[in-house]
Amino acid sequence: MEQFGWERYPAICTPVTGKTMEEILEQVEVVRVHLPDVIEWRADFFEELADTNRVLEVLAAIKEATEIPVLFTIRAQHEGGERITLSTEDKVDLLEKVCGQSDVEIVDFETSNGDVFVEKVRAAAHANEKQLILSYHNFDYSPGNNKLLEKAEVAERMGADFVKLAVMPENKADVFALLEATRMIDEALEVPVITMSMGELGGLSRVMGWAYGSVLTFAVGVEMSAPGQMPLKELRHVINQTQELLPSWTQ
Repeated sequence: MEQFGWERYPAICTPVTGKTMEEILEQVEVVRVHLPDVIEWRADFFEELADTNRVLEVLAAIKEATEIPVLFTIRAQHEGGERITLSTEDKVDLLEKVCGQSDVEIVDFETSNGDVFVEKVRAAAHANEKQLILSYHNFDYSPGNNKLLEKAEVAERMGADFVKLAVMPENKADVFALLEATRMIDEALEVPVITMSMGELGGLSRVMGWAYGSVLTFAVGVEMSAPGQMPLKELRHVINQTQELLPSWTQ
């Protein structure tokens, strides 16, 4: 994990979802005390997202406040994000500027945005030595494992440094299937995978996903950015306890 700037496995990412710069920085102050491995700024919550200079100003302030790696995300509304005024073209332009004019370490973009837009974000990220998460979110159901493997392979071919898959279970069997899909994808891909089953049912995947190959999990710092996220301190404790009891799974 150290090559990604994360010392622990799995890494824990905590979202920041403030609507104003003041709220964002207040949340960062609360979150950083708990030492997450990554802080995600969910910029689709930001009221001034259309102002590129303001976005860059917020990012500079976050980086000044903490040395914890920052993940920049404008989650698409069709994959669970907030309603925003920016078009996909506008978002790509902003992501290109964030890659070129900020010190964020990681950016996230959905593969569903299409090859042309993904390639633009990939080129900007890699030209500026940023890590790129290419993601897929399904808030309606959990696709079958072969479908998830297919989506993961597409993301890898598109140039992802990390492949992220987040799905909604209808029952416990869907959660177990997601964990098995994680194992399959981890074995099939050359790049790391991040997976989670959302909602209360999916909590097991956030605690045990690492044992199947998921390198990053998400936890609540101040406010949830997706259903089923657990408090950071408690999640880290449970993962640590589990790894101590099952040391062979960490090797």
